[in-house]
Amino acid sequence: MVNSNRLRVGVIFGGRSVEHEVSLVSAMSVINGLDKQKYEVVPIGITHAGRWISAPNALELLKNHESIDHLPESIIVPDPTIHGLVKLNGSSATPLQLDVVFPVVHGTYAEDGTLQGLLELADIPYVGAGVLGSAVGMDKVVQKQLLEHAKIPVTKSIFFSAQEFVSDSKKIINFAERQIGYPMFVKPARSGSSVGISKSHNRKELQSHIEYAAQYDEKILVEKAVPNAREIECSVLGNESPKVSVPGEIIPSNEFYDYDAKYVDGKSTIVIPAKLSTTVRKKIQSAAIETFRVLECSGMARVDFLVNGKTNKFVVNEINTIPGFTTISMYPKLWEASGLPFAQLLDALIELALSRHQRKIKNKTTYIPKQEWYKKET
Repeated sequence: MVNSNRLRVGVIFGGRSVEHEVSLVSAMSVINGLDKQKYEVVPIGITHAGRWISAPNALELLKNHESIDHLPESIIVPDPTIHGLVKLNGSSATPLQLDVVFPVVHGTYAEDGTLQGLLELADIPYVGAGVLGSAVGMDKVVQKQLLEHAKIPVTKSIFFSAQEFVSDSKKIINFAERQIGYPMFVKPARSGSSVGISKSHNRKELQSHIEYAAQYDEKILVEKAVPNAREIECSVLGNESPKVSVPGEIIPSNEFYDYDAKYVDGKSTIVIPAKLSTTVRKKIQSAAIETFRVLECSGMARVDFLVNGKTNKFVVNEINTIPGFTTISMYPKLWEASGLPFAQLLDALIELALSRHQRKIKNKTTYIPKQEWYKKET
C-alpha cells in the first residue's frame, strides 16, 4: 500500500458514454468534497474516445475539450502486483499505486460492470457495486425480471431487440399496444440520465420513439406509464446492512423527468423529505433496501420509484448504482437531509469500499489437489 498518512484515491470520470458531461460535473463535486487532510486525490479522466489520462488539471481539460496529446496515457492495468495506475511515456512506464478508486462515471463502459471488472482484476478497492450488481443495475430489463421474481412491484413491460423491430415493426407495435397500451414509455434498456427515453401517446409517436431509443442501445424496453405519477427517490448506503435515507420527490419541469428537466432548464423542483404518509414512506424505504439487496448492490445506490398520486401504489422504476454527485443530485442531498453531510458521506463510501475489499481478499484463490494430475497432461 501507499507509504503515506493519506489514502491515495483515484477519482475516475468522463468515459465513453452519453452521460460523459454529467460525470464531469459529478467528479468536480467529489474531488472538491474529499478532505485533502485525509486523501491524496488522483484525477483520472477518460475521454469520449476512451483515452485515459491522469493530471491535476485532467478534469478541466476534458470539460473544455482541450488537447491532451501532450499528456502521457495513464491506465489502470489488470496486473494485481501493480495495484494501480501506470503512466505510459514512450518506452517507459511509471506505476502509481492507488489505495482505493472512486468511480464517478455514468453509463456504458463504466457503470455497467466493465470498469468494475478491470478493478477486480487489478485488485484495487473501489466504491460502489461489484461486477454483477453494476451490470444488473444498468440493464433495466434484467433488473425488472429479478425484482418481479422477488415480488417487488415494477411496471408492466415488454422488451425486444432493435433488429427485431427492423424486421417486423408492425408486429411489435401491435404487441405493445395489446400488452401495454398508451401512454407508454420507450427506453434504451442500458442507458442513463433519461437519454433516449420518450413518452408515446399514439402509434406514430411509438414508431418514432422506438427508432430514437435504438440509436442508444440494441435492446429496447417499453413500459406502461404510471397514472398520476410522482417521482420519489431514496438513497441507500452500506454493504451487508444497508441504510436508507429519507425519500425525496422530484417535480419535473417537463411531462416527465427527461435530460433537459434534470440538467438544462433548472426548473424542476425538489421536495425533501417527500410528502408521504408514514405508512407509504416506510414501505418505500423498505422496498429500496430490498431492491438494493436483490440486485446484489454494495456501497451506494439510488432507488427511484413511481407513486400513483391518487392510490399511493408504487413501483420501482430503476436503480442507479453510480448516482449523480452534482450539486443538484438527489443522492447526496437525501443523505444530507438524513443527517449525513457530503464530506462524511464520501468518507463512509470509501470505508465501505475498503471494508468489502478486505473481506474479499481473505477468499482463497488457490487449491492444492491430492495428486498433481495436471503435470501429467501433455
